[in-house]
Amino acid sequence: MKREKIIMYTDGGSRGNPGNAGAGAAIYSADGAHIKSAHKSLGVMTNNEAEYEAILLAFDTAKKVFGKEKLAKMDVELRADSELLVKQLNGIYQIKEERFFSYFMKIWNARITTFLHLVIKHIPREENKEADRLANEAMDGAQTLL
Repeated sequence: MKREKIIMYTDGGSRGNPGNAGAGAAIYSADGAHIKSAHKSLGVMTNNEAEYEAILLAFDTAKKVFGKEKLAKMDVELRADSELLVKQLNGIYQIKEERFFSYFMKIWNARITTFLHLVIKHIPREENKEADRLANEAMDGAQTLL
């Protein structure tokens, strides 16, 4: 039996690095139909912290839409344009900065409790326009959209 699949696009940004930061996430079905988008203003943090926050935002949004039980049975493909983040989460690069440890642990725990069939892929920035737009909306001070 084939599992239902969703694709999550995430992006985080910071103006100033560290500076005013925002996160964006967009969720689609495997056939490309838009399911849900979210963005969140993050206050002052670095670009990499905002990238991690964007993944957590995508996870929270997916849980609200599908529920933990259903997500555990779904194929989930997470696409992000941060090569550093993708390589850290896929075990290719080690995480050297302590401030990223808690993000990694939150994502790891989500992978073993809810996102059992998660694949994390790096994509070019050009393929991440919607999540980038949402992150910029959040940085521009738009109210959090969940």
